[in-house]
Amino acid sequence: MNLKMMLPSAVRPFRRRTGPGASPGTVVALPDEPPPQVRVIAYGPDGVVEEQAASVSGLAALTQRSAVTWVNVDGLGDAAVIQQLGNEFQLHPLALEDVMNPHQRPKVEAYDDHLFIVARSVSLDEHLETEQIALFVGKNYVLTIQEGLPGDCFDPVRERIRKTVGRIRHSGADYLAYALLDAIIDNYFPVLDRYGDMLDDLDEQLMSGGDGESVAQIHKLRSDLSALRRALRPHQEVFNELVREEQERFSERTRLYLRDCLDHVLQIAQTIDHYHEYCSDLRDYHLVTLSHRSNEAMKTLTVIATLFIPLSFVAGLYGMNFQHMPELHWVYGYPMALAIMASIGGSLLAWFWRRGWFRG
Repeated sequence: MNLKMMLPSAVRPFRRRTGPGASPGTVVALPDEPPPQVRVIAYGPDGVVEEQAASVSGLAALTQRSAVTWVNVDGLGDAAVIQQLGNEFQLHPLALEDVMNPHQRPKVEAYDDHLFIVARSVSLDEHLETEQIALFVGKNYVLTIQEGLPGDCFDPVRERIRKTVGRIRHSGADYLAYALLDAIIDNYFPVLDRYGDMLDDLDEQLMSGGDGESVAQIHKLRSDLSALRRALRPHQEVFNELVREEQERFSERTRLYLRDCLDHVLQIAQTIDHYHEYCSDLRDYHLVTLSHRSNEAMKTLTVIATLFIPLSFVAGLYGMNFQHMPELHWVYGYPMALAIMASIGGSLLAWFWRRGWFRG
């Protein structure tokens, strides 16, 4: 795996669409957002009707003819469509405002005839992306509104509905909401697997010597794991709220499955914490390795300098140009100077060896 290609960049910045002081419930779309694509699945024990809707007008009437109606809106580029959807299903304006400002933290809000849930899905292609997904859960309908990013984690749920896999076709809207939330949370697992592979590759690189970019790569991984943790952590509060006995929108049987989702959230959070600490350990290991290499280089230079300092002193002493110097005209003066320097160097090398400076 090419680690440089797989390393993610920073997630999208925070952007609020309404200006300061805007009226509560204001629905504003940005021009660069993708246009909404509306997809409807109405089903029951006896059959499934699936279609791409040209508009949201009349969708509320489908709830009278089917056991469960699922409307998925993919894209926030048209505020009029979102507003019309809110009028069709009598959605609260504050909830619609939160839908159009996709920087919300995961949460649960109860209104008179529907439940509003915000969740965050993640994907990892060339870089990490988090996407806000809003769910409106009514008596016999579920509305999901996505930002319109590439990919859709709900495809396995659609296949289960088409092929009557499990109990989804024989259950109500609360079970469909659970299945969608479960798909969102389960989508974190493959992302974590890829982060684990990147950390293993980086660990092998560091063990084999690493390079000058290792610290930057570790920092990028650690930053994205922090972003992943921020996206996941609030889901624990969401599922704690949904599994409470006072939550009327979900049956007791469905709450059993929601507890399993809560367990997945805790498991993913624990894995993210482990990877985050792993990044810190790799960074510390890399810095210790660099420090050790620097110490080894300094030790080598110290040995060389310590050897040549006394030799330079002897050479400098006998290199002075005074007329009356001892042994200056002695025939054995030069060999004696070499012998003195050799004995000093050999003594120092023996002392260094006994100190263990040449081991390893």
